Amino acid sequence: MSMIMDRLREGKFVLIAEIGVNYYDIAKKEGITPMEAAKEMIKAAKEAGIHAVKFQTYKAGTLAAKASPSYWDTTEEPTTSQYELFQKFDSFGEEEYRELYEYANDCGIEFFSTAFDFASADYLDDLMEVYKISSSDLSNLPFIKYQALKNKPILLSVGASNLDEIEEAIDTIRSVNEKEIVLMHCVLEYPTPFEDANLLKILSLKRQFPELIIGYSDHTRPTEDCDVIKTAYNLGALCVEKHFTLDKTLKGNDHYHAMDPEDAKRILKAIEKMDMLRGSGEIRCLDTEMSARQNARRSIVSAVDIAKGTVITEEMLTYKRPGSGIAPSRMPELIGKVALTDIPEDTILQEQMISNE
Repeated sequence: MSMIMDRLREGKFVLIAEIGVNYYDIAKKEGITPMEAAKEMIKAAKEAGIHAVKFQTYKAGTLAAKASPSYWDTTEEPTTSQYELFQKFDSFGEEEYRELYEYANDCGIEFFSTAFDFASADYLDDLMEVYKISSSDLSNLPFIKYQALKNKPILLSVGASNLDEIEEAIDTIRSVNEKEIVLMHCVLEYPTPFEDANLLKILSLKRQFPELIIGYSDHTRPTEDCDVIKTAYNLGALCVEKHFTLDKTLKGNDHYHAMDPEDAKRILKAIEKMDMLRGSGEIRCLDTEMSARQNARRSIVSAVDIAKGTVITEEMLTYKRPGSGIAPSRMPELIGKVALTDIPEDTILQEQMISNE
């Protein structure tokens, strides 16, 4: 059972902590093993209220050629070779990820990992209920199809892509898999400057793919007011993935644009408030509006003294608050009727004051 998909099917917000390989740096800082650090991060994510944790499963030799250049902020991560960077963080294999899966289960938080090669896509199949395909593999159609054949829901990041490439990736999935697809808007710029966030793309994806769930993989730096994620959510991103760390001051890899547990708590609290403000969307008068509805609306009121037996004309009447009498919309019904009692000026008319004939 997938908490991610259960929540998304119910239209509920999902926050995913992209731990990636940040646990290596946490381990070095704290003088513990990478496994201990990874578990510490899983536990911290659960305690912060995050719904799922995601890792990245790869081996440097199958992911990047030795000549692959960097594409990140080298003032934060000075390594200029993708191969050299990934080699620092690829020691975990099937045994380690199974241990993390079991630990996450014990903690009560969903585990999954982005597979970057066929071998990891195979052994992760037993450990997760959804597959995540990285933006970097959007054009890797054979690998997309291989993962889609696992017949599980797919989170598909669409950073640095054009519409035709997104459509081709979706068609590839749909050729073998009818499960849910979550399209994740993201910008492959680490960190993403706020002016490049392009959050309106979320609306474009919703219009272009109305049958799919839309999400957002955020690479901007966290803010106190969570304005980026709140905006993404209000534009229709139901699922948000953000890099996760226990120390945003650490140099290297994905700490500098990651959320920490306190950021996550702020995000979830902000989304809870947004849900409260958004309400149900039902078109009706709320129970809490009933008093104002009656007192702020108007009734038909006598503009002059009207003696008993007088035939009522329009000139004898006006409209004033509150709305506890006969509604102004019924004015035509009263013209030509007879007053059954003396009606002083400024009286809110009631049914029993006027003849029915």
